[in-house]
Order: sequence, then structure tokens, then C-alpha cells
Amino acid sequence: MPFGGGNKCGCCQKTVFFAEEVQCEGKSWHKSCFLCMVCKKNLDSTTVAVHGDEIYCKSCYGKKYGPKGYGFGGGAGTLSMDTGEGLGIKPEVQAPHKPTNNPNASKFAQKAAGSEVCPRCGKTVYAAEKVIGGGNSWHKGCFRCAKCGKGLESTTLADRDGEIYCKGCYAKNFGPKGFGFGQGAGALAHSQ
Repeated sequence: MPFGGGNKCGCCQKTVFFAEEVQCEGKSWHKSCFLCMVCKKNLDSTTVAVHGDEIYCKSCYGKKYGPKGYGFGGGAGTLSMDTGEGLGIKPEVQAPHKPTNNPNASKFAQKAAGSEVCPRCGKTVYAAEKVIGGGNSWHKGCFRCAKCGKGLESTTLADRDGEIYCKGCYAKNFGPKGFGFGQGAGALAHSQ
């Protein structure tokens, strides 16, 4: 312990007394100085990430020093357009895309050109997101009842004129009508 009563703070370099001390990686910090270097959030032993003499929250640390590229998003299935410039990261400049003029394109490229189109949104349906029902290929997000929007499965759908419906909406809109064909408790049932 240096002369003056305590260790020096890793942030402000002032003396840290025992009552206000937080230790991390063998260094002492004031509780009020133990903040993320980027977003200034308060840190604790479960949220701190250390890089050299700098401390970060896990989110900022991941943005600054974590893996980059497709598939390394910010979590919860969200896409982020944050390039990290606020963290001192220089964005990579990519060369513009130039299509190939090769007449012998691979099987994958040929398949993409003649691929299936989702009847609901009109966009290409790729194998990873493909659901088949009603004689068509659908995106998982588009595979819903045309009337109520309920998510469907191949066993819970009914199709008509290229559109798909849950069994309840199909029965209400296209099922038999008239006396004895009601739905729910208390409706008269038609018996033969």
C-alpha cells in the first residue's frame, strides 16, 4: 500500500480507501469509477470484461473486441447497423460486388435462378426457411392463416384457391352453411 492511505484508482489515479474499494484483476477502483469505458454503465463482478487496463460491460466489450461478420449479431435475433465507429473501430471498406460472366455456373447458382417463390410475399424461398403446405413452398413467417394470421403446421391447415387457412377459419368461410351447421357448444348437430 503506497504512502497516503490506500492504492491508486485504475481510472482517476486518486487514493482508494477501503470503504469505497472495488478490486478487479489485482487493481483497485472507486465504486463510482468502476464504469464501462464506453457506455459508462456501473459494473460489478458479473458484468465486467477486462482488456488490458480498460474495463467494459460485456456488451461493449463484445462490440469492440468480439468476432465480426455475419452471424455475430447483438442478440435476441436483431440486426444492428452499428459499425462500431463510436468504439474506435474503423469500418471495413468492401469492394463493390461484380456478377460473374461464367456460363458454367455451379448447381447452387442455377438453383437460385429457378428457385421457388413464396405465394404470400412473392420473395424467394430458400431451403433453410422452407415450409411446404397446400402444394406450395412458404417462408416459415408466411405460413399463417390468411384470415386470422394464426401460425400453421402441415397437419392444421386447409387450402383453397392457392391460399392456406386454419381449420376453424376454413370451416367458417367455406364449410357448409345453414341450419344445423353452427360451431361451438349449444349448436344443433346434424345427425344421419
